Amino acid sequence: MNLDSIYTRLPVSLQHVACTWAGWQRSRARFTPYFHRTLAAWMKSGTGPREELHRIQLARLLDLLQRARDHVPYYRDLALTWPSPDGDPEAAIRDILDRLPILEKSDYRASPERFLAEDVPRDQLVEGKTSGTTGTALPLWWTPEALAEEFVALWRGRMWAGIELYDRHLTFGGQILVPHEAKRPPFWRYNAWNRQTLFSLYHMTAEHLPHYIDAIHRFEAAYVQGYPSSLHLIARAMLEADRPLSRGRLKAVLTSSESLLAFQRASIEDAFGAPIVDRYGSSEFVVSMASCPEGRLHVDMEFGLVEVEVEEETEDYVRGPLLVTGLSRAATPFVRYRIGDVATRSKHACPCGRPGDAFLEIDGRVEDYVVTPDGRFIGRLDHVFKEQLDVAEAQVLQASKDAIDVLIVPRGSWDERSEASLIKEFRSRLGEEIRIDLRFVAEIPREANGKFRAVKSSVGRNQA
Repeated sequence: MNLDSIYTRLPVSLQHVACTWAGWQRSRARFTPYFHRTLAAWMKSGTGPREELHRIQLARLLDLLQRARDHVPYYRDLALTWPSPDGDPEAAIRDILDRLPILEKSDYRASPERFLAEDVPRDQLVEGKTSGTTGTALPLWWTPEALAEEFVALWRGRMWAGIELYDRHLTFGGQILVPHEAKRPPFWRYNAWNRQTLFSLYHMTAEHLPHYIDAIHRFEAAYVQGYPSSLHLIARAMLEADRPLSRGRLKAVLTSSESLLAFQRASIEDAFGAPIVDRYGSSEFVVSMASCPEGRLHVDMEFGLVEVEVEEETEDYVRGPLLVTGLSRAATPFVRYRIGDVATRSKHACPCGRPGDAFLEIDGRVEDYVVTPDGRFIGRLDHVFKEQLDVAEAQVLQASKDAIDVLIVPRGSWDERSEASLIKEFRSRLGEEIRIDLRFVAEIPREANGKFRAVKSSVGRNQA
């Protein structure tokens, strides 16, 4: 019996304890002395001169490239060369990057272990996986310092919004916290270590949403965080019930992991009475951006380099696919990685006054809901594929609320256990009533822009 099975059998009081224990474990791994030192340094550099940010980037880039060439098989075979920096650090960075090859996702997918630095002991690495946004989960490795820097970038944006590390908060994330068969509240669990109330996304029916609204009004919190699709669902219910939070009660609403649509922003800010701070990041830890009061996404420049392959340009902006270089990736360098999103970068300084690169918008990450037979709207289903390494690619299609089709491009390792594991993940989120049909295909059809969405539902689209 695994830990998940044990958790679902615990009484609610002990599930609160389990969530608290998990919160303590995560905090111990993330909030290290290195985290606190780096956060203090980046709080200063983040508001300093733009030229100083480029000097930091250049120094980190040169260190990363040297390590990649000396210790990483993939880059050693490429025999990387780059010019010696001279003069303006921003110009030097552009000169160096222009002479380096682009890394495609297919390059990493073909042989992930060839990206592992040989001078970093495996037992010192933190292991993870991509989130599977396009139905493909890939193994990842980070040093403890890279993990800490991911959360430094995250928390700097939060602190600029006035949020402190252990402020009370409400979370609408993808964790399976409440057994699917639960019919009565609480549809949330409490992590006392982080002063966090975690709400289940998988019980948000019209019948249950009033209980969620009651809890949001009852619990003390400084901020709310979650997926835009889930927050929009509860926000609409709050507004329709004429029960928004009073303005100023929360410091901010934090969104991430999906594109934040304009109609979602309006409803969420009206319902929660607080401004949204949106974040763009990636499981690969190669890019991080956080929004400012002007609504622009500012690049965490100490964390990574962001280039735009220009497809459209005006006097005010450039737009195109992103190439990102993660400056914290000592264990597995990703240099000029084509991440798969298109973005629009402003050519002008942001009115908020922060230095560095600022983006007007990021395209991609727009998902549909899946609607279950009992009327629940379930978003962010790409997490189903996070642990499914026997799946090369996958896509969820829904034409009626009674069934879903799952297109699967299987790897050679696919077997009956793979199918049972995948069905179990779907059932834990969608329940037993919906029909799940697996269809094995050679490839997943792409959209006109070359990408495909993990979920396409004609009955569960985001609606204004």
